[in-house]
Amino acid sequence: MSALRIIFMGTPEFAVGSLRQLVENSCNVVAVITAPDRPAGRGQTLAISPVKAYALSQNIPVLQPEKLKNPDFLAQLAAYQADLQVVVAFRMLPEVVWDMPSKGTFNLHASLLPDYRGAAPINWAVINGETQTGITTFFIEHEIDTGNIIFQETESILPDDTVGTLYERLLQRGAQLVLKTVRAVAANDYPQVPQQAVEIPKIAPKIFKENCQINWDQPAEKVRNFVRGLSPYPAAWTVVEGKTMKIYAVSVVSSQWALAAGKDFLTTSKTATDHKKYLYFRVADGWISVDELQLEGKKRMTIEEFLRGARL
Repeated sequence: MSALRIIFMGTPEFAVGSLRQLVENSCNVVAVITAPDRPAGRGQTLAISPVKAYALSQNIPVLQPEKLKNPDFLAQLAAYQADLQVVVAFRMLPEVVWDMPSKGTFNLHASLLPDYRGAAPINWAVINGETQTGITTFFIEHEIDTGNIIFQETESILPDDTVGTLYERLLQRGAQLVLKTVRAVAANDYPQVPQQAVEIPKIAPKIFKENCQINWDQPAEKVRNFVRGLSPYPAAWTVVEGKTMKIYAVSVVSSQWALAAGKDFLTTSKTATDHKKYLYFRVADGWISVDELQLEGKKRMTIEEFLRGARL
């Protein structure tokens, strides 16, 4: 389709959809840049990135630089004489890289920029209880996620969406938007809209395990959003009887149950269980039911499966 010489940069599964869309629509992807192979699993064997696996299956040359300013890598990159670079879920690029192609470098970001700039936009949109997010393609500039917007599309966040279900929809829509953007650049017919200044920006910083502990002193809906915004990965967690418990799904407990439990119980108990079908945690304005979990050293399971073998 496109005569443009394209270099694609990406690493995780989220980026594979976009690369596949370009390849299957006859775009001229001359090389792929992805992360170096890393030890993974209990055996610490070297694992390749999903993007590398797909690129190799399509016989596309792959470069895996440790440092993006390495002179040898820059020489290799320049030798491909790319007209355009496409970035999806990759690391921050130095100017010497993103400024190399004649038509620039654009990035796919999983939010409606300027909202949720940063490494984890899908997670934070769900955690913050948003009802809408989207995808954006934009040209890379000096400050991260600040370049001129090419295209944007909105996506609803459903009440029971997790980061996993929303991720899958944005992956598919993002791949289509990348293809649309490449075609527009090839035709030299595309908008460039400066991002609006935001007084109090919504941000999406990288999420670390230590930031995923559930605060049960918050309102029920805030706890529920926190859990679904981290499910299935990296997963919210709490500590039960000295053991870490990952929690993948929760629901808000009916106020009728809480009233039936009695005043003394409501003011003194932090948890409640019948040892068969439910495990509830008290929150600021009621109770939360843990519906799906994983105790350390065990597999992921429903609460009924867990309680059949647990002795709380």
